[in-house]
Amino acid sequence: MEPPLPTQTGRSDGVVKTKSETKQKRRIRQKRGLQPPNAMPPLHGANLRILLAGAAAAHLSSSPVARASPCAPPALLRLRAFASYSASEPPPPPPSSPAPSQVLASADAACDCEQGAKPAICTADELHYAPVPGTDWRIALWRYRPPPEAPKRNHPLMLLSGVATNAVGFDLSPGASFARHMSMQGFDTWIVEVRGAGLSTRGSELAAASTKSDLSPNSGVDEISTKKVNVVPPAKEMSTNEPQSVEVPVLTDKNMVETNTSEEPQLVTKLTNALARLSATFSGYVNDSRLRNIADSFFDRVTELHPDDSLTTSIEEVADKILGLMEFPQTSAIYDQISQLSQRLVKILGEGQQNVSPRLFGWQERLSATIEDLQKQLELIISYDWDFDHYLEEDVPAAIDYIKQQSVTKDGKLLAIGHSMGGILLYAMISKCAFEGADPELAAIVTLASSVDYTTSNSSLKLLVPLADPAEMLRVPAIPLGTLLSTTYPISSRAPYILSLLRSQISAKDMMDPELLSKLILNNFCTVPAKVLLQLTTAFRDGGLRNRTGTFFFKEHLLKIKVPVLALAGDEDLICPPEAVYETVKLIPQHLVTYKVFGKPEGPHYAHYDLVGGRKALHEVYPCIIEFLSQHDEVSS
Repeated sequence: MEPPLPTQTGRSDGVVKTKSETKQKRRIRQKRGLQPPNAMPPLHGANLRILLAGAAAAHLSSSPVARASPCAPPALLRLRAFASYSASEPPPPPPSSPAPSQVLASADAACDCEQGAKPAICTADELHYAPVPGTDWRIALWRYRPPPEAPKRNHPLMLLSGVATNAVGFDLSPGASFARHMSMQGFDTWIVEVRGAGLSTRGSELAAASTKSDLSPNSGVDEISTKKVNVVPPAKEMSTNEPQSVEVPVLTDKNMVETNTSEEPQLVTKLTNALARLSATFSGYVNDSRLRNIADSFFDRVTELHPDDSLTTSIEEVADKILGLMEFPQTSAIYDQISQLSQRLVKILGEGQQNVSPRLFGWQERLSATIEDLQKQLELIISYDWDFDHYLEEDVPAAIDYIKQQSVTKDGKLLAIGHSMGGILLYAMISKCAFEGADPELAAIVTLASSVDYTTSNSSLKLLVPLADPAEMLRVPAIPLGTLLSTTYPISSRAPYILSLLRSQISAKDMMDPELLSKLILNNFCTVPAKVLLQLTTAFRDGGLRNRTGTFFFKEHLLKIKVPVLALAGDEDLICPPEAVYETVKLIPQHLVTYKVFGKPEGPHYAHYDLVGGRKALHEVYPCIIEFLSQHDEVSS
């Protein structure tokens, strides 16, 4: 083992509040309870978008999957997510609905596969789908069968790619295919696409894809994929597991219970349902201060709908009462009171528009659009509601079980290779199994540019740490990394190369053919939930990567593992530098771990992806991996 490398360096006074004062109060309240002393100030929406487009893009360039249109990323999501805007900076218009072909693409491929036809975008020999127990997810597995003349092996080989990537990075082209090369060496090779990546699909999406052919061109496919149906849930469905004896506040203000069923009833119902769902979605999801951040931003936008500052106090009173109700378990009584408050809010806005001269029209449409933005935000959060632990505890075990059924071994074990987050998953799995005294069912693992502890390194991903505040991350529930990269890469690939840093994060100079690099960047990346990134940022804190509750530190149990490990690093990897890799390696029993850094002072150099797809990897990296796997492919009698 090589030695470690050196670390790189209502006011009660009756005064009417103005809109600016109201916004200032909300911002102060949003910060309260979120910012510890001397903490870094929170990032604003614009800065957040810039940082996600740069830093997140860089990291999450783990291994890859170049995909055609069915794997194209969804329409650019509105990352602003109710961020506040100044009067001189109007909010951008809401995005258009994603095209049906984008929403149902991976489900189409699943339907084709079920009917016996492998979709053209899959360059593997076979495409399989493994159901994830307890969920409606079916993860895609690309299989590469060894040719008859290849050496005989005892274990299948599982490949795990990085965060927000698909299978393409392991099979970039016929002449640059890590997966195909491993199969030619005799390994029955499987690339796993976890939930949300590549061709993996949900049951609901599959059902939509299977029925869309029965729809006429004008039968409203857009509505099927994007429209929210506002249905008032029964009281028993709205209730939580909380004891029903919780004392519910009762509104006694007569203004709050006034009814006028002839005045904008549909708008009232729409607002009521949206607010009730906001409350139900986030109860138990984030704590009260996080909930207030999202709701406060929504009411800021509602306040901007009327031009009369004198009504700000009335709107603020209604908003505060709604916020108070959101802290209680959602019962029919709470729902009724939210409905009354919603009606009061609509009435205030309506009266305010009538009392100004000249009268303003269209406020109902603007309020409706604001409510729809909130609904889309909630749909986005629900659609991307998973984290790293879901990959670890559900997706990877489901993949292992399926591969073992299809490729039977004498000892029931697999060999596995993980790049970037794929390697982190392997470390986390063997650590968790060591703690539990369980068999990880892995004969040996290879990690490429992976670590569970980045604290001592100068990783470029430290730019993500300021985003680790849950309030900031949850206000951007999903990052459309594929869209961001496909938008920015054309700019970075030509003079004046203003985004050349992006390319250096992925591949070292002259290590990849330009066309292959473009294919990788434009086709390999997917949308990733903020909750995944949020959990991964714990690898930059004392103690390293931990589970979602923060109670299990994966590095603490690596000393107990019994699985042989080959840990490889690239000398110019800005994302996972060699010192980060070694920080994990040094925790593993020495007789079980082999550590090697690729790259020479005079070149060639290896960046984050080059261990998988660099020009020299075929002759320098691949033989090292094959030798290690061959040593541990034997089956004990």
